[in-house]
Amino acid sequence: MATRAERKREDVAGMIGVVAVLILLVGLPGSGKTTMARRLAGERAALRLSPDEWMLPLFGAPDLDGKRDVLEGRLISVALRLLALDTSVVLDFGCWSRDERAALRWLTNQAGGTFELVYLPVDRATQRQRIAQRHHETRCASMVLTTAEIDSYEQIFDVPNASELAGNYPSAPPQGWTDWRAWAIQRWPSLTAT
Repeated sequence: MATRAERKREDVAGMIGVVAVLILLVGLPGSGKTTMARRLAGERAALRLSPDEWMLPLFGAPDLDGKRDVLEGRLISVALRLLALDTSVVLDFGCWSRDERAALRWLTNQAGGTFELVYLPVDRATQRQRIAQRHHETRCASMVLTTAEIDSYEQIFDVPNASELAGNYPSAPPQGWTDWRAWAIQRWPSLTAT
């Protein structure tokens, strides 16, 4: 039996032939996520949401005492509301965890949208060049990443595998969680997932 979200998606697609899409950009710093997000937002008439563009003006740092998680939760809440209003969204987040991506896919489906993952791999030389260029253009000291930071990011990044890139995600949340909504609210404390 189809869920309410699935029926809504089918009804909307039948009426106008288009369903709102949440496009998630996945990659490490310097992979080109923001450039791609801007392009996709223009091409797909979508709203682009990027925590980087809020963290620095509000707090002067890309991550400060868990504030990024709170901000991401609010941006995801906005994205889900937009999907329910049949407006597409591009999330320029990075989303390094496979569980984060699975939760966002689940939340997107519940909101009546479709989920699209865009993974941007990057080689080390290109990554360093882009990070240096971004620092030069923004003149923001907090955007400087050391080699040790880049190395640590690579260690914790769950590279999307072929199955995930083909659209296959676990239906069940991680062990100990009853559903993806509960997991997501724990991950992003300010998330208001309906």
